[in-house]
Amino acid sequence: MPVKPEKHRTVNRQVLADHVYEEVFASLIDGELEAGANISIDGLARELDVSPTPVREALARLEATGMVRRVALKGYRVAPVATTEELAELMDARLVIEPVTTERTCERLTPQIYAALEQTIEDLRRAPRGASFVNFREYWEADQRFHRLIAEHCGNQFIFSAFTALGAQNQRFRLFSELGVTDAEFAIAEHSAVLEAFAAGDPLRARQAMCTHLEEVKRRALVDMSGQSPE
Repeated sequence: MPVKPEKHRTVNRQVLADHVYEEVFASLIDGELEAGANISIDGLARELDVSPTPVREALARLEATGMVRRVALKGYRVAPVATTEELAELMDARLVIEPVTTERTCERLTPQIYAALEQTIEDLRRAPRGASFVNFREYWEADQRFHRLIAEHCGNQFIFSAFTALGAQNQRFRLFSELGVTDAEFAIAEHSAVLEAFAAGDPLRARQAMCTHLEEVKRRALVDMSGQSPE
């Protein structure tokens, strides 16, 4: 039967594409692909021992995260690390969007959503926080999952699209290369405050807890960028 082999090939291709995406993403977070550098599709294909096709697919996906940029007639280039001003603007954009998603999701909360959010906080507590992406990947995934779960259950597809367009978590975690996660205990406490408001069924309290979290993330990120010691 021809259908089964085709399905098998499709699955294998998707697994390969995901693997290439993850490898390139890790190199971007860790700075192995330097900010501003041109990206050689053929070079990456040789390095990863794959054809150029999954590399092209990975770069197209990464463009949506803001980690790489497509330059007309020149291919892809690594996006620069956000400046202090850009990071501040990014966090201000999150402060517009995420308190709204948090309030709306609290109003629509189900036991399943609550349990999933609770699990992200437990995963944050257990995750390694070392100085390279391979060492803090599980932390990044749990942190991203917490914010994404809230955004995707807010009941408004356009607000959710605005959230996903920011690529906010990626820019923040680029700062952790060679440092490790510098604010885990603070972030876990702030996520927990949001969850406590959800448990109390208090949308306005949840909104304020998210505001406080993002304002503190902004402050800590700017401290990291300045090289100062966090308070």
